[in-house]
Amino acid sequence: MGNFVTIGQASDLGEGEMKQVQVAGTRVAIANVAGRFYAFGDTCTHMGCSLAEGKLEETTVTCRCHGSQFNVTSGQVLRGPARKPEPSYRVEVRDGSLWVEV
Repeated sequence: MGNFVTIGQASDLGEGEMKQVQVAGTRVAIANVAGRFYAFGDTCTHMGCSLAEGKLEETTVTCRCHGSQFNVTSGQVLRGPARKPEPSYRVEVRDGSLWVEV
C-alpha cells in the first residue's frame, strides 16, 4: 500500500470536469463523475496524448488524439486503438482536499 499525497481542493474540479496533476513524477488525470473522484494515468497508452484533455462522458474518457476510450473507474480500455489499460489510483476527499494514493 502506498502513501497518499494531496493534489488540491475537491471544489476546484466541477462535475464532469477533468484535470492533469503530477503525482510522484507521474502524470495523473483526475475526473469528477457525479461528485465522485477518480484518478488514472493521464498518458494514453496508444500515442501518449493527455487524457485529461479528452472528453468525459459519465465514466468514459475519450482521447482527443485517436479516439481511444477508457473507463475512468478502472483504467480499462473500452475502445481502441489503445490496447493497454491505464493505471488507476485510489482517491480520497479529506476535509475538502483531494488525496491520491501513490
